[in-house]
Amino acid sequence: MAQETFAFSSSALRSLRLQRELLEQEERRRALARELSTRRLAPPRSPPALHAPPRRPQYCRDPAVHNALYTGDLERVKSIFKDEATANMVLETVSEELVWSPEQGLWVLSPRKKQTSPLRIAAARGYEDCARHLLLRGAEADAVVGGRGPLHDAAAAPRPACARLLLDFGADPNLLSAEGTAPLHLCTAPDSLPCAELLLAHGARVNLGTRERALTALHVAASRGLGAHVALYLRHGADPARRSRQGETPLNAACAAAEPPPRDPRLPAGSRKAAAAGADPRAAGRKGHTPLHNACANGQHALARLLLRHGADPTVRNGAGDTPMDCALRALHEDPPQQRPERTIALLLLHGAGPVHPKMLRFCCGHPPALELLLNASERVPPADTWVGAVPPELWEEHRDFYASAVRAAGRPRCLQHLARCALRRHLGARCPSALPHLALPPPLRRYLQLPLEGAIS
Repeated sequence: MAQETFAFSSSALRSLRLQRELLEQEERRRALARELSTRRLAPPRSPPALHAPPRRPQYCRDPAVHNALYTGDLERVKSIFKDEATANMVLETVSEELVWSPEQGLWVLSPRKKQTSPLRIAAARGYEDCARHLLLRGAEADAVVGGRGPLHDAAAAPRPACARLLLDFGADPNLLSAEGTAPLHLCTAPDSLPCAELLLAHGARVNLGTRERALTALHVAASRGLGAHVALYLRHGADPARRSRQGETPLNAACAAAEPPPRDPRLPAGSRKAAAAGADPRAAGRKGHTPLHNACANGQHALARLLLRHGADPTVRNGAGDTPMDCALRALHEDPPQQRPERTIALLLLHGAGPVHPKMLRFCCGHPPALELLLNASERVPPADTWVGAVPPELWEEHRDFYASAVRAAGRPRCLQHLARCALRRHLGARCPSALPHLALPPPLRRYLQLPLEGAIS
């Protein structure tokens, strides 16, 4: 059946429209009244903060994003990092690592998170264009993510172009990492010199110490044998007498870190610069070790010669009561014979080191040249039972004549010529190196005074 309809007149339609508008106005009035009533009953709000709340970082684990940064794909980087929020996102990776669990008594797999930032990756890899794009999109030049800032990575890599870019965008050259190191402390390779120069030119504090150990950049450079770095820091006012929390000067640090040649032939360069700048070669550091103690313990003949030339004392004792000679003897078993470790012993004896305690001879009995030097520096050969039992049988067979002469001389009076040699050397003391060449003596006798190695004890 057809539905009955009727047409509204124009006046009826205007009346209905007006009525609907009046109803809508009434609804808005009631809603506003309810809102005002709620505001009156609510407690007063605190005044707005002076600073906006910190922005919550975005986290990203997408491998595609990571790969774009690690490969320096500039077009992909531009398409991903378009604003400040994305430029400052935290890139996170999670890996499973074996961790010892005391409660369970076994090794268990534990997830470990590592975090970094897009700008850190670009700076460490030397992608200058990517780093510039991120900075222009609002990346924070001093954001410490994952323990380091971008400038730390640029200095450690080293990437001078990225370091310059970051500094031009206002990066702080004295920013400390989570470990308490500034970018200048991370210039630890020979090719990091341009980065060090940039940092100093932009206001890096050359005497700034690390948070935990108070090591300066000069400590770091000297310990790694970076002679050019040491010279640079000294020109910028580095203090060669500055001590770490353990009492180490840069010269102490250089000698303590030195390894026997030829494994690290660069190390004397840093020490030479520090010594020439006025570092005290007698300053005792950790456990009372002087630089000479450390140089002798590490088999560094060149360092020992340098320190003695600058006034190091070969007779001083460390906290354990050992002299530099004792340290040199204890290190003999680590130095191969071809390195001629007896040279350091002869050097110490020439600069006034006294005779060693007989019990120390067991440390050098396996190296006949060193044993010969020490026995010939003494007015009386001590009993052989203090050392003879420590000589390996195969070495005894190889040097039978020398060891037999040393055993025969034990406890016997020495010849008058030898006693005169000991008396003269004792009288000259530390002046021996400078005085012996000028003595009015025949060359053979002058050579005899310098304890030549003859392969026998007479």
